[in-house]
Parts: sequence; structure tokens; C-alpha cells
Amino acid sequence: MPSCPTCKRPVEWNASSPWRPFCSERCKLIDLGAWASERHAIAGDEQDMEQDDVANEPFPTKNEEAP
Repeated sequence: MPSCPTCKRPVEWNASSPWRPFCSERCKLIDLGAWASERHAIAGDEQDMEQDDVANEPFPTKNEEAP
């Protein structure tokens, strides 16, 4: 039986486990918070956001269309 990535409790892997792979909504939210605070990250090269073409484009306002 797989275990919850947050608390390591066993998790039944079926339709009656709505939070899988987590054991509960609490564990799911703890994991989400870790990603949001950047405690979890996907390994890769750091990029300078100023050199990124997307970062230099302005966001469209409500009255403008995206390019």
C-alpha cells in the first residue's frame, strides 16, 4: 500500500480516497504550501528573469488582447 508523501501513513489507492496520493486534505494543503513557499522545487538551471522574453512583455489589461 502506498504511503502519504507528507505524513507517511498508508493510503488506500482507490476511488474512496479522494485526496490520494495524500491521506487527507490537511496533508495535501501542507504539500501545496511547501511548493508555494519554494521548500519543494524541481531541479534545473536558474534563469535570469530579465533575460526571459516573456518577462519583458507587458501583461494585457482588461481592454487589451494578448499578443
